[in-house]
Amino acid sequence: MRLTEEQAQVRDMVRRFADEAIRPVAGELDETERFPAEIYARMAGLGLFGIAIPAELGGAGLDTLSYALVMEELSRGYASVADQCGLVELIATLLSRHGTPAQRERYLAPLLRGERRCAYAITEAEAGSDVAGIRTTATRTPEGWRLDGGKLWIHNAPVCDFAVVLARTDPEAGRRGMSILIVDADRPGFSRGPKERKMGQRASQVGALHFDGVELPADALLGQEGRGFHTMMSVLDKGRVGIAALAVGIAQAGLEAAVGYARQRRQFGKAVAEFQGLQFMLADMAKDVQAARLLTWDAAQKLDAGEPATMACSMAKCAAGDVAVARTADAVQVFGGSGYIRGFEVERLYRDAKICQIYEGTNQIQRSIIARELLRQAEQGG
Repeated sequence: MRLTEEQAQVRDMVRRFADEAIRPVAGELDETERFPAEIYARMAGLGLFGIAIPAELGGAGLDTLSYALVMEELSRGYASVADQCGLVELIATLLSRHGTPAQRERYLAPLLRGERRCAYAITEAEAGSDVAGIRTTATRTPEGWRLDGGKLWIHNAPVCDFAVVLARTDPEAGRRGMSILIVDADRPGFSRGPKERKMGQRASQVGALHFDGVELPADALLGQEGRGFHTMMSVLDKGRVGIAALAVGIAQAGLEAAVGYARQRRQFGKAVAEFQGLQFMLADMAKDVQAARLLTWDAAQKLDAGEPATMACSMAKCAAGDVAVARTADAVQVFGGSGYIRGFEVERLYRDAKICQIYEGTNQIQRSIIARELLRQAEQGG
């Protein structure tokens, strides 16, 4: 599986940016948990927002595989930064596919220029993996909509300028009774909960959003009324490719750190890299990272080709998340006691990796999707 010249150039450009602008401040960002505003602005200037969004709509006009390459290299620098790229890509995909010209002008264009920050608001106390359990409601009014409810653990909630919110517009219609509304953060009745203190990816801020009778105009509706669930789900395959690539980036950074340390650390008169037990550990790290990377590329290429890709995307996300957790644990082991100390990169990478098994659908959900697709294919084949 080879990259085109353009794809390789994109990867190399982002790798240089990550080495020069992201990795040197990753430790400080993790410690302070601040939003990386200066990096956010530079990413927009480099065209890293909207990688696979059509050029005529302000995006880079590249393919999903290029997006995966960008996500991996940004994450190799610091996963919280890659999270911003992934979030913009998802919201921009929704706006580019389903937004009206006015919505694209008001939200998509400034989002891709880095002038506005977005949030993707689905999760609630009773609705995580089971999206059908949401209770936030949007009721019709003479002027448009009235939004009531709240969302939990929302990426960018503490800093967003607007949120794309999934709400019930017909309580009796189940999944067919959900719609998407675009909500500006300066609307009366819109408020934020405190920023959550997370285990990892700490500069990717997460919090709650509250909607207390938020009045919205009729044109706040994104896409068709009653199609919100299906519209949100339509971008999840792309989102899972992004998280898979992010996980690969974390694992790759752990591998590089482990190899570098093993070559310089000496015990019993020689570098620990010369001990076969440790060599086997490094070899297993390398093969698993490459396997996860190739699964991610395969899923991205299926999306680009318009082929059925749900199982491939779930495989990539599940495998890469598991590899990131297992192999950053190995990186900590290679470092020994040093790897357990705050301030060492591998300690942060280990913490950053865990969420990759949880968000964009837990890895248990991914396994259920894979099994369901396998059984469906077997039934069709029979």
